[in-house]
Amino acid sequence: MPRKARSYKRHPVSADYKFNSVKIAKFINYIMERGKKTVAAKVVYSAFDIIEKQSKADPKVVFEQAVRNVSPILEVKGRRIGGANYQVPMEVMEPRKTTLGMKWIIDAARSKKGKPMGQKLADELMEAYNKTGAAIKKREDVHRMAEANKAFAHFARFQRR
Repeated sequence: MPRKARSYKRHPVSADYKFNSVKIAKFINYIMERGKKTVAAKVVYSAFDIIEKQSKADPKVVFEQAVRNVSPILEVKGRRIGGANYQVPMEVMEPRKTTLGMKWIIDAARSKKGKPMGQKLADELMEAYNKTGAAIKKREDVHRMAEANKAFAHFARFQRR
């Protein structure tokens, strides 16, 4: 059955006011809870200030490299073929790549305890920038899962969902 086309226009995200970056604006939106965008922006900008103080590097460059380091190349998707479910490895396309990378960084920062969110986010971004930390571990786990299910890769061409 073919997919139905979207019946609405996607709302474009406007760039954030401090760094003039759409990627950072999306990151703020992912951090936002219960519509509190100014709180989310304060958290992100405080994390960027901490990164600037600690590493003496441009926080925008650190952020973009961290997201690039965490973004997955392959992921597994469940496919039902002939009454059996298979974990089929598939390549991740661009908008989903960065979305997953950002969400994994945020999840890893939220899972840490005992510090303010800005500090936890700064720590996780620095760890992702240095290719260590929980978000990188998540990426490696996803890649390992895709590698383990390489035998089912030929099912990827069947029924796109």
